[in-house]
Amino acid sequence: MHEHPGHPDILARLRRAEGHLRSVCAMLEAEAPCLEIARQLQAVERAVGNAKRALIHNHMDHCLSDPVKPPPVEEFKALAKLL
Repeated sequence: MHEHPGHPDILARLRRAEGHLRSVCAMLEAEAPCLEIARQLQAVERAVGNAKRALIHNHMDHCLSDPVKPPPVEEFKALAKLL
């Protein structure tokens, strides 16, 4: 295992998204207006997407930038598809 300096920030982002998702579930149970629910779901999507991008960028910066080894082209391609 090696240190991932960005993981605490990513975990915090995901925990916030988790809280937003719980509130969306509560809104559904309370029969809140669909427009409000959809807006909150959009916020959850953005939060998760931002966490994913941060994870990928962190991985590229700290795990794939070894000056001794050649860059793993296939892994970069796979990561690019996830962005």
